[in-house]
Amino acid sequence: MSILNLALTLLIGTSVLLVAVLAIRISGLLGFPSLLIYLVIGVVLGGSGLGIRFSDYELAKALGTVALALILAEGGFTTRWSNVRPQLLTGVLLSTVGVAVSVAVMATAAVWLLGMSWQVGLILGAVVSSTDAAAVFSVLRRLRLPPRVLATLELESGLNDAPVILIVTALSVPADAIEPWWQIGLFVVAELIGGAAIGLLIGRMGAQLLRRSTLPSSGLYAITTLTILVLAFAVAAVAHTSGFLATYVAGVVLGHADLPYKRASVAFSEAVSWLAQIGLFIMLGLLVDPPEIVPVILPAIVFGIILLLVARPLSVILSTIAVRISLRDQVFYSWSGLRGAVPIVLATIPVTAGINGGDRILHMVFILVVIFTLVQGTTLPMVARVLGLANTEQTTELEFEVAALDEAGAQILAFTVAADSRLNGVYVGELRLPRTAIVSLILRGEQRFVPERETRIRAGDQLLVVTPNDQRTRTERRLLAVSRAGRLASWRPEQRD
Repeated sequence: MSILNLALTLLIGTSVLLVAVLAIRISGLLGFPSLLIYLVIGVVLGGSGLGIRFSDYELAKALGTVALALILAEGGFTTRWSNVRPQLLTGVLLSTVGVAVSVAVMATAAVWLLGMSWQVGLILGAVVSSTDAAAVFSVLRRLRLPPRVLATLELESGLNDAPVILIVTALSVPADAIEPWWQIGLFVVAELIGGAAIGLLIGRMGAQLLRRSTLPSSGLYAITTLTILVLAFAVAAVAHTSGFLATYVAGVVLGHADLPYKRASVAFSEAVSWLAQIGLFIMLGLLVDPPEIVPVILPAIVFGIILLLVARPLSVILSTIAVRISLRDQVFYSWSGLRGAVPIVLATIPVTAGINGGDRILHMVFILVVIFTLVQGTTLPMVARVLGLANTEQTTELEFEVAALDEAGAQILAFTVAADSRLNGVYVGELRLPRTAIVSLILRGEQRFVPERETRIRAGDQLLVVTPNDQRTRTERRLLAVSRAGRLASWRPEQRD
């Protein structure tokens, strides 16, 4: 490639990336998910638009797999284990039993209403049954939802990719080579158990490595963290287990661990995840051939209505029988089953496998994702308010950055006081931190000073707190409690939903 061609490629690539980044802000103002803009950008750039032709489904599947692994890595790493743990059973049920119910309903609809064979119907049903981690993380985290609701939906979207991918792969073979349903079931269960075990092991080993390493830059901690998460995917895939589940589990383990420079690692993983999302959706838009969309618009809409109003609610109801969930939570879970990149990536599997009708599946899924993500994504805030789940009084959680003081056996916690934090107005002496922890420095605008007990904390202040290693958890809990409940946090229980 000549220098001129390289420069033109970089010009086009950077221009598209800048437009995509600006689209995040525009979509937020307009109230719909930015992923739809990325898909449209891909279609506009494609063969029926500006003429960029891309039809390599094998490459798309490979790149999509890598992108999904990076998105799940970030999703797991930024998931709060304290919120997720009480909802673990519900999330697992939705991502397993719920998926099975949805596949059965949608496959039946595909056969009876669209005249598909059972093989193609089951593939299509499985493809659309997985909620999308990228869509869920990007849309729902902007809403002030109760921790239990957000944790459940994040868990479901992080866990249900793995079984669905295994089901679609097992079905995308010649009809006479499909294994009996019980063998496919055993295969899926074995792969999931193996992937979870590998993710747990690598996550714990990675946490030990990061805690015991003294690296010269916070950026190196961030790179190492993401490398460990990708390593979990690779090891699990080589071991013929679920790489996606291994990546998500390893992310949750690392996210729960006390790691140095954790905020830098979070920021880096979020940046990589955004880049993966943008590239993934634009690439999937390039795959679509607009002339082939028109014949499948009506079937896709009918199929999507059944998914939204029948399959999804039924999967939520049947998968949560064993746990106590309020009716309003069930309604919200039913409406917030967002689809996005995952179904489109999954739709490339039957195409590359040469399944008859694979192209139709791809274009139907594309239409379904665009229309119903637009419908659900724009109405979720209203639905949350109507159901009484929009918690406008919920305070912003403190985010701690940690730096290690190896020789002193201590750590520095750094955080910023948000405008809605109840730390605002509290005196330093009222924090009542563990006796060996101390607020060592406050950064207020251009001022930097060592606080006294009578110093009042203000919104926007950046605090540096020095704490011994064995007191870090107690110190963090105390700061979080005061941030949520104010100076009286020690005399009354925290009010958390």
